[in-house]
Amino acid sequence: MKIKAILLSLALGATLLVGCGAKEEATTTTPAATTTTPAATTTDVVTTASLVNDEAAFENGISSKGTWIITTLKDLTYDKDILVEGDFKNTKDPAVAQRKIGLYTQDADKKVTARFTLTAPKLTFSSPAGSIEHGTFKGDLYVTASNFQLKDATVDGNIYFTTDEAKSTFKMDDKSKVTGVQELKK
Repeated sequence: MKIKAILLSLALGATLLVGCGAKEEATTTTPAATTTTPAATTTDVVTTASLVNDEAAFENGISSKGTWIITTLKDLTYDKDILVEGDFKNTKDPAVAQRKIGLYTQDADKKVTARFTLTAPKLTFSSPAGSIEHGTFKGDLYVTASNFQLKDATVDGNIYFTTDEAKSTFKMDDKSKVTGVQELKK
């Protein structure tokens, strides 16, 4: 009888320990990055990257409640205008404001493995220190904030700057191209 009571107590104790143990946080890993938890709901916040594979998730990512970097996993197409808004900080250096649309995937060595196209009639980029990287945007791009960049990216359309500062602080590397005009349009 004592042995049964001891074994029952041990079994109950083991069950409680297993049931109350620490739970691991679920993440999904791809060669490009790791999916994230929901971003904060205020501006001027530090958030992590967001991997998206559909239009609704992309729109959520570029909203003011989204993340500092939004990376697509395939081509995305809109038949309406879209807006990138909000002030975000880079997770690697929280002192740096940054907002990035990554139209690519990469391997563990950060080599670009696939490039994607984002298509919309109009994309307005109003987050400061924004960029489009390693892919193609088809449509007209309106830049309302300072320090916007193209990094190894193509804009198959026009770029319109809505302020003198947005135009004067715009940069693009030698791998990037714009098929249309680049002009101030207030």
